[in-house]
Amino acid sequence: MKMKRLPIRTKIMILTFGIILYAILIGGVVIIGKILDIQEEELGKRAMITSRTVAQLPEVKTNIQENDGWETIEPVVEKIRVINEADYVVVMNMEGVRYSHPVRGMLGTKSEGKDESAAFADHTFISKAKGEMGTAVRAFVPIKNENLEQIGVVVVGHVIPGFNEVFHDLKDEMTLILLLVLSFGIIGSWLLARHLKQQMFYLEPHEIVRMLQERTATFHSMHEGVIAIDNKEHISIFNEKAKRIFNVSGDVIGKPIREVIPDTRLPEIIELSRPVYNQEIRVSGKVIMSNRVPIKVNDQIVGAVAIFQDRTEVAKMAEELTGVKAFVEALRVQNHEHMNKLHTIAGLLQLGKIKKAMEYVFQVSEEKGTLTRFLNQRIKNESLAGLLLSKVGRGKELGIKVAIDKESRLEVFPEHLDQHDLVMILGNLIENAFDSLSGISNGRIDVSIAQDSEVCAILVEDNGSGMTEDIQEHIFERGYTTKGDNGSGIGLFLIKQIVEKGKGEIEVTSKVNQGTSFVIAFPMGDRGEDV
Repeated sequence: MKMKRLPIRTKIMILTFGIILYAILIGGVVIIGKILDIQEEELGKRAMITSRTVAQLPEVKTNIQENDGWETIEPVVEKIRVINEADYVVVMNMEGVRYSHPVRGMLGTKSEGKDESAAFADHTFISKAKGEMGTAVRAFVPIKNENLEQIGVVVVGHVIPGFNEVFHDLKDEMTLILLLVLSFGIIGSWLLARHLKQQMFYLEPHEIVRMLQERTATFHSMHEGVIAIDNKEHISIFNEKAKRIFNVSGDVIGKPIREVIPDTRLPEIIELSRPVYNQEIRVSGKVIMSNRVPIKVNDQIVGAVAIFQDRTEVAKMAEELTGVKAFVEALRVQNHEHMNKLHTIAGLLQLGKIKKAMEYVFQVSEEKGTLTRFLNQRIKNESLAGLLLSKVGRGKELGIKVAIDKESRLEVFPEHLDQHDLVMILGNLIENAFDSLSGISNGRIDVSIAQDSEVCAILVEDNGSGMTEDIQEHIFERGYTTKGDNGSGIGLFLIKQIVEKGKGEIEVTSKVNQGTSFVIAFPMGDRGEDV
């Protein structure tokens, strides 16, 4: 099994075992070294005490200058050596002749030591030297007579125990410590690994890596832009589509969202703790259709994610679809209207009313031409003018008069809005008015578009069935409809979003069986967009 495929518990336990073992090894070496230093210092003190004791012995002072003085000195010194557990005690006269030595054959011989000269110059000191018995700590003390004249030197040596000896002496304690530390370490590492597994939803690291790679590839392949932030407002996801929409380059992961794009309105989702769906917002000068949702883990908000589309692309597709539908509807209405007019003209001709037929033709032509010229002159946007023209025709087909105020005018769009927004507002409001006039005689819909340098106002008023106060409280809610299975509950919801996007106001006045009036006003702002 490859190392990277090992379960995380096994990896942590192996790592912990290795760290503890290495730490104990290093700690043991340091401790044993410290013990050796302490023992060396202690042995030096003991050697110095023994040396001073021997140097003060009367037997040593009396016989050190005698030719066979070692016969007297050696037994006395040997007893002291044994009592003080010294490895050796050497007594020498001023010529370096040994009067005491652990090897009896060395008695009466001359010492050739290189570090003894200072002792013969009346110096007391401790040194460390390596000899046949091993490395030893040696204490040098001069021997003096009653006149304080130096007559010899005492050298006491203690062999320093080696590393192996100290380790052998401590092996039981170190084995116990090793077992205890390893036991607690392995148990602790197992508990830590279990906690980590729980935090990672019982996934192994290689599984998390695979999921992260798959998630990253998925986000970057999405047609929608995706941006996610953590609860500190740092970017955690920023896919390629989002970079193209906002012209962002380079790696922005980990950067504060307000530094990269200051107006995403994504941080407010963390504060609100609730999602916002299908909202049009302006980000970096672009109109964006956005869904923003808080990210929660165990009911705690840990971030927020936004999924959005460039409103320009959506609007273009919607306009194309709306244009096709409007064109088809206009053709159908026009065909039905022309058929009725042709039947009228044919009937007049069959009755021999040629003059009446001609007058009817001129009247119809003039009415149509007058409305078309009016819309072309006063409404500068072709899509909006076409919509109003088709609704007038649709009203005639349904027996409902659609009256467009002769003072209506539209030259520029309000700030933040475009032709698709106004087409959606007027189209939905007029269609709702048609529904409210169903089955009502003398139905009438009044439409007005007024505009000056400060305000653009839209009025759609009908004399239909009206609405109760209870219905009026819910009409802008998504999915709410009074049309049963024929309604989607989306029209007025979208209108409300457009009003919010354009920073406008909407006023609804309605009375049951008397009619409904919608008045929408948008500020023009510093500039408007040409229609």
